[in-house]
Amino acid sequence: MPSQTDFDIAVALRTVIFRLHRQMRRESDGLGPNAFAAILLTTIRREPGIGVNELAARENMRAASMSAHIKQLETAGWILRCQNTHQDKRRVGLRITEEGERLLAEVRRRRTDWLAGRVATLTAEDRAALRAASAALQKLGEAVNESC
Repeated sequence: MPSQTDFDIAVALRTVIFRLHRQMRRESDGLGPNAFAAILLTTIRREPGIGVNELAARENMRAASMSAHIKQLETAGWILRCQNTHQDKRRVGLRITEEGERLLAEVRRRRTDWLAGRVATLTAEDRAALRAASAALQKLGEAVNESC
């Protein structure tokens, strides 16, 4: 059972992670995709051939709603529907296009540049603390992935 200290750390982490995430999202405003579209593009890039139903299940939403999001990505030219990604030819998978790859690379670059600029303003001691904390945060992220 989590202690009060664990709870306090969780509250502080949640708050700062939310703020950082919101600020990094702002760095990619104007590129085209909203935050959810960027998440979908990243998933499709990592798992070429994934289907609409599987994406919907992962995001805990109805397939019809996910289809609307996928249609927007397809219309923008960021993804393609492909039938040759599975042995079952009735199943249609998704894959990211070169334009989608370029877009994601630009989103990552802008967000990383912004964050690196912020890190550079910190003291050497604070940067060392962030480096050490990043390993613990990585473990937190891995624990979440394992439990899903």
